[in-house]
Amino acid sequence: MIQSMTGFGKATLQLATKKITVEVKSLNSKGLDLNVRMPSVYREMELGLRNQISQSLERGKVDFALYIEVTGEETSTKVNAPIVKAYMSQMRAILADADETELMKMAVRMPDALKTERDEIDENEWKQILTVISEALANINNFRADEGASLEKEFQLRIANIRLYMEQALELDPERVQNIKNKLQTAIDELKVTVDENRFEQELIYYLEKLDITEEKVRLTNHLDYFIETLNGKEANGRKLGFITQEMGREINTMGSKSNHAGMQKLVVQMKDELEKIKEQVLNVL
Repeated sequence: MIQSMTGFGKATLQLATKKITVEVKSLNSKGLDLNVRMPSVYREMELGLRNQISQSLERGKVDFALYIEVTGEETSTKVNAPIVKAYMSQMRAILADADETELMKMAVRMPDALKTERDEIDENEWKQILTVISEALANINNFRADEGASLEKEFQLRIANIRLYMEQALELDPERVQNIKNKLQTAIDELKVTVDENRFEQELIYYLEKLDITEEKVRLTNHLDYFIETLNGKEANGRKLGFITQEMGREINTMGSKSNHAGMQKLVVQMKDELEKIKEQVLNVL
C-alpha cells in the first residue's frame, strides 16, 4: 500500500494549567525538509523530537508546531516592579501632574518592564507531550494512507488506459503495414521501372522490420505489469515508481517515432498524456 507525502495531523492535550496542541503538515519533497516550531523551554528536546518525526514520516516538506496555551493562573511572565516604579518616578519628574494610571500604562511598555522566568522541563509533563506528539504523527500517517489509496486508484486507471491505447494501436498495425506497401508500390509504379519482385519483397520486409513495434509492446507491457506489481508490494515508494515511468516513457516515445500512421500517432499521444498524469502524481508518493 502506497502513502502520499501530503498530509495533516493534529492532537491536543489538556493539562492542569495549560493546553498542548500539536500540528503536523507535510507536502511532497525529494527528501525530508523538516521545520520545527516549539516553545523555547522545550528546545533541548528538539534533537530527539526531530529523530522521532523523521523515523515516522521519512520524506516530505514537513512543518511541525507545538503550541502551549496557558489556561490556569500560572504564567512565566511577571511585572518587574522595581523597574516599572523607576520608570514612573522618572516620568513623574517630567510630567508632575500626569495621571498615575497613564504613567503605569507607559511604564509597562518600556524595556525590561516585564521579565520572563525560564521554566525547567517537567519530565512527567514531557512524557505526556510525547504521547500527544505520537498521536499527531499517527493521525498524519493515517491521512497519508487515505491519500495513498486515492492515488493508487488513479494509477490503476491510468495504467489501464495506457494498455487500452496500446492494444488499439496494435489493432491498426495491419492497416499501417498495408499502407506502407501501397505507398512503396505506388512510388515504383510512378517511376515506371521494372523491379525484381523477390528483391522488392526483401527490401519491404527489411523496411517493415525497422518500423515493427512488437518489441516496444512487449517491453511496455512488462513495465506496466512491474508498475502494478510495485504498487501492490510492501516496499512501494515514489522513487521506484518514478524510475519505472521513465522506462515506460522511452517505449512509448519509440512507438511514436516508428508508428508512421496518423491513427497510431494519435493513440501514442493519448498514452503520453496518461503517462504525464502518472508522473505528476508519483511525485506525491512517499
